[in-house]
Amino acid sequence: MVSRVEQFTCLPGRGSGYRREDMRADPLLGGHPTMQRLRARIETAARVRSTVLIVGETGTGKELVATELHTRSARAAGPLVKVNCAAFAATLLESELFGHERGAFTGAVARRRGRLEQADGGTLFLDEIAEVPLPLQVKLLRFLQERELERVGGNETIRVDVRIIAAANRDLAAMVDDGLLREDLYYRLRVVVLHVPPLRARPSDIPVLARHFLERYAAENERAIEGFSPDAERAMLAYPWPGNVRELQHAVEQAVVFAEQDRIDTDDLPIHASPQSVPPLSLMIPGVTLAELERFAILRTLESVGGSRSRAAEILGISRRTIQYRLAEWGMVDHGRRRAGSEEE
Repeated sequence: MVSRVEQFTCLPGRGSGYRREDMRADPLLGGHPTMQRLRARIETAARVRSTVLIVGETGTGKELVATELHTRSARAAGPLVKVNCAAFAATLLESELFGHERGAFTGAVARRRGRLEQADGGTLFLDEIAEVPLPLQVKLLRFLQERELERVGGNETIRVDVRIIAAANRDLAAMVDDGLLREDLYYRLRVVVLHVPPLRARPSDIPVLARHFLERYAAENERAIEGFSPDAERAMLAYPWPGNVRELQHAVEQAVVFAEQDRIDTDDLPIHASPQSVPPLSLMIPGVTLAELERFAILRTLESVGGSRSRAAEILGISRRTIQYRLAEWGMVDHGRRRAGSEEE
């Protein structure tokens, strides 16, 4: 059986062990230890009703984590309501969350239930919680303490049963120090904290994600794209992906659209990284597994000796059979072979 961390050259749907249902069942793809730990923590946090704060850079998949928390919880039959706090002006966000009564302000022609009421019996996901203005933070804090609310322009106290999941891509502790976030609200939010790692901290997951997006967008656009060229593979592994998984997703989608061959090449990818920009081994070690270090050592040594497995084995102090076994395990059976017409070493 091929491991979850398959390599680029294992083509989806062609005997690589890839299954569509696997991707649907686990949107938080990746076999890196940081993702394994995150999935385990999601399972644990889903069983309780405590407020959860999801922390991570833009594009890491915080909304997916929130969705998993809800669907794996006892509230799964209830609604999952999502609010991007940065998408509303300060004056509108209060009404969006708490609702309003008729005549509460110009344009309020009818009573409206807010997102908190809509999420009764389920979960409310507050994305970009750092964007909530200070005056509204007081009202949100009261709700977290009492689980009660009043609509804008109303006097009725309404009690709802809602679990709050918040997400932030900013340093909330620094915002407290700068007076931009109430300290009491900060501690009310960070009861259970889940950290979503950036893509650069789990490089072994890049092949899994890239292949997933390749299959998805090739099918959507009816393109017969089979995989990635070796140079494209190295470029994706070398690139730091500041936009994280979302940037990788969009890069692969664009590459699928513009690719002129049956394999995506570096010219098809909207990233600026060359194979030579792979960081020194010493800079890769934080966040990298021993398996990744082994793969790095074998592939870079093969590259330096022109693909000779015998010479690479001698340099690394391992057997040629070990290299052959690893290449087969990674789905790279052709990697390191001499060009046709010459003897394979």
